[in-house]
Amino acid sequence: MNEDAENGEDPRRSDFVSAVGRAMSILECFTSDEAIGQRGRLTLTDAARLTNLSRGTARRLLLTLAEIHYIDTDGKFFWLTPKLVNLSRGFLMPLGVGEGSVAILKALTTKLDESASVGILDGEDILYIERVEVRRIYSSRIVNGTRLPASCSSIGRVLLASLSDTDLHSWLRSYPLRRLTEKTITDVDRFWEEISAIRAQGYAIIDEELEIGIRSIAVPIRSPNGRTMAALNASTISARHTVEDLRSDFLPALREAAQNLSGTMGW
Repeated sequence: MNEDAENGEDPRRSDFVSAVGRAMSILECFTSDEAIGQRGRLTLTDAARLTNLSRGTARRLLLTLAEIHYIDTDGKFFWLTPKLVNLSRGFLMPLGVGEGSVAILKALTTKLDESASVGILDGEDILYIERVEVRRIYSSRIVNGTRLPASCSSIGRVLLASLSDTDLHSWLRSYPLRRLTEKTITDVDRFWEEISAIRAQGYAIIDEELEIGIRSIAVPIRSPNGRTMAALNASTISARHTVEDLRSDFLPALREAAQNLSGTMGW
């Protein structure tokens, strides 16, 4: 950590409040792979190391966040509190996610007898912001806030296809394609061909690239001015539906629901 930053003098710009930046880094470290592996519980030493802050600074920040109830502690471990859910509500409100959108998703899942989700692009991943799951013995364990790699998910492919060529080149430089199954596209030229096809046809199908046995199809959710703001998908297991089923049966229902979602979300 830069000494000036530790002293509250951030060299980036004069109006940057370093203490706020450090506090946010403390909160964010609880979403790291290490924190997830420890069920969201971190020690002071863990937090200092993950944020590259001194133990003294990390301790003061943790205790301040605990005082205002964003973090709780048993004296050794620290963890996030439900108060942070209020911040997520503030994030979702401008997107228009609410009872209207949930009703549309429920109608879609009833029609398809498959789970449906809305997601947005956030860096390397997609972030699920609304989901209605069909009750079955098998559960995907996908909930609001779940992240999946954008490059090999149907929602992600639709959202990446909405980027300009320049932005997509930049995205690919920042986030190399990862192989999750033997079917995952990792060749950049082939990936570009797939993106071109999605742009032309207006939907994306993922056939076991994210997980063997799982297929999904997604369409864009557009604002009135035509900008893609999010994407809607439905997923199934390969034993229940073929890729052609996704095109013939799922696609018309998804497009209708996406149009309704656009109106409900008020974009």
